[in-house]
Amino acid sequence: MSKKIAIIGAGTAGLQLGLHLLQNGITPRLYTDRTPADYAGSRLMNTVAHHHVTIEREDALGCNHWPSSEYGYFGHYYYIGTPEPIHIYGDLVQPSRAVDYRIYQPALLQDYLDLGGEVIYGPIEHDQIEPISDQHDLTVVCTGKGAIGQMFGRDDRYSPFERPQRMLCVGLFKGIAETETRAVSMYFSPGAGELIEIPTWSFNGMCQALVFENHIGGDLEILARTKYDENPRAFLDLMLEKIKAHYPTLYERIDPEEFDLANSPLDILQGGVTPTVRKSHTQLANGKLAIALGDTHAVVDPVLGQGANMASYAAVILGEEIVENDVFDQRFLEKFDARRHDRVMSATRWTNYMLENLASLNPTLLEFIGGLAQSRSLTDDFTEGFNHPERQWDIFSSPERVRSAVTRSQQALAAE
Repeated sequence: MSKKIAIIGAGTAGLQLGLHLLQNGITPRLYTDRTPADYAGSRLMNTVAHHHVTIEREDALGCNHWPSSEYGYFGHYYYIGTPEPIHIYGDLVQPSRAVDYRIYQPALLQDYLDLGGEVIYGPIEHDQIEPISDQHDLTVVCTGKGAIGQMFGRDDRYSPFERPQRMLCVGLFKGIAETETRAVSMYFSPGAGELIEIPTWSFNGMCQALVFENHIGGDLEILARTKYDENPRAFLDLMLEKIKAHYPTLYERIDPEEFDLANSPLDILQGGVTPTVRKSHTQLANGKLAIALGDTHAVVDPVLGQGANMASYAAVILGEEIVENDVFDQRFLEKFDARRHDRVMSATRWTNYMLENLASLNPTLLEFIGGLAQSRSLTDDFTEGFNHPERQWDIFSSPERVRSAVTRSQQALAAE
């Protein structure tokens, strides 16, 4: 039978779902308000890194245009600004990679078109969802803006916050020397904020994404409130001052004369994200079901870089279920939810745990950091765990599990 699938939204979730369906003989209809040509002149969309498990899915989908051997990074540096600063490094099993989404998403959209995918261009409003569903067997919603996202309702079990937990200032920058090994660097300034530095491919080549996670009411919050456009030199001087005070190992690699946005004034975003999980589906007035996917289902703060990777995982899982099933009913949803639940909710809970506990570096988290400082194998496992958030949540879901992980690493070290 011919399966009629509507995909609303052309982010990572929508595009990868569409590519998977096309590979398996199903031609979906994709609704988006952007053509491939519309991305280049737009504002920075995010600062997303794709972990190597996501890149493996891209390889399978035929949409990995940026080989990790050339564009990737190979591990994580960690700097913890405690009274005795801690500097550690962990390897990834395979390299991960970051590409400016103004390059990434139009490339995947073009892949989708080249494979014969159907696209309807134009904005989609809430009142269009039901008429779209009338024409399809299944409607998948991958854009959570406004009333469309609110269709699904908040899942309070996994949504502990009512407001953003950090004030964000994120951008692409030049004038920063690469680390000895190309890697993500994660910096922690207790009581003030976190900073994630990501080697990123953009329009002018490789640059550094800086994700300032500023504690509300702290010394760094001003970075989220000060506008680059109003006085670029003053903004950059302020940022350099704060980096020097809070993230000195990064400051040492910056050339103040070259330090600036990598491409244009459009390379910066400021604001906040309220971490939210919504219900997995909703029943429309016509009796049909609409599924929430990607950011429509679960939005996380970017501090651990999980959002796009969660979306990719869930998209391919949904694609597999659509291929395998002919009836899209409540049982179909149960099977899909069961498959995506542990990965997506573990990423969500682990991210929320870090948001709450990094602010004060509570004793349990300090114990784990101490374990990292003593054990390279634990640091490697933790770094690789960014690919497998369920393994991270296996560790951080209780103080007893944290202690167990540290104890095991100490015993292994003693046995060497």
